[in-house]
Amino acid sequence: MQVNVIPFRHEDTATWTYLVHASGDAAAAVIDPVLDYDAASGEASTGSAARVLAAAEAAGLRIDWILETHAHADHLSAAAWLRERTGARVAIGAGIVQVQHTFKDRLHLDDQDFVADGRQFDHLLNDGEELQVGALTVLAVATPGHTADSMSYVVGDAVFVGDTLFSPASGSARCDFPGGDAHALYRSVHRLYELPVTRMFLCHDYPAAGTAPRAEVPVSEQRAQNIHLRDGVSEAEFVAMRTTRDAGLAVPRLLWPSLQVNIRAGHLPEAESNGGRYLRLPVRLREASADGAQSGG
Repeated sequence: MQVNVIPFRHEDTATWTYLVHASGDAAAAVIDPVLDYDAASGEASTGSAARVLAAAEAAGLRIDWILETHAHADHLSAAAWLRERTGARVAIGAGIVQVQHTFKDRLHLDDQDFVADGRQFDHLLNDGEELQVGALTVLAVATPGHTADSMSYVVGDAVFVGDTLFSPASGSARCDFPGGDAHALYRSVHRLYELPVTRMFLCHDYPAAGTAPRAEVPVSEQRAQNIHLRDGVSEAEFVAMRTTRDAGLAVPRLLWPSLQVNIRAGHLPEAESNGGRYLRLPVRLREASADGAQSGG
């Protein structure tokens, strides 16, 4: 059975969204939909998600499932908006509960603000679980390392890997978020390499100037050429590289807005008494000493 994959690029966050269906079948899944968000104005909009919905409608497709590869830290999910318009169910890896607990604590949310038990999603997926999207079978493969809830999806000869890997020239995902683990990522990627698939679809690509971003990479090319995780790189070598590299990375631009929406399955925070919706931003003061050194406070 032929698996058709239609990619959509969100340029502002370098994110790929996918519309997936079998030839001749009306049932479809959307993987990692993006809500447009301008941090300066606080305005969220649905243009990118509407493109995906319009493409599905033009092709006569019915969106039955919305699949998140993890609670993204670099873009806001449009899952709730798509769910409201299609009746599709939203699924994510069961590890989301751990992520919810972590960021509920970091953002000091109480039980009235947010309950960290996964109830915001329609279905929590366990490793090895299967979903039916019409004639297609989707296999959930837990691939922790970047985050605790990272899940890849195998559909026919294709696997959708979220943030585990980028294109061969860009390497692998960072592992310094809460719940991240470079050892786990190394093992997850090698698990992906052993799957009976030939096509790997990425959630992000960060190409060099003048180079086109890639949505799809042959698994054989990743194994031979990925600059971080090609065949022959040992776990110890990878962990040392990843740890050093992560120590120099900046905090993602949309970390706090993204996580507050994404642990809610794409829902914005509830409106407050004045009708407004608000996102939290943790703040800490660093005091500079006379010699220029800084201390946290």
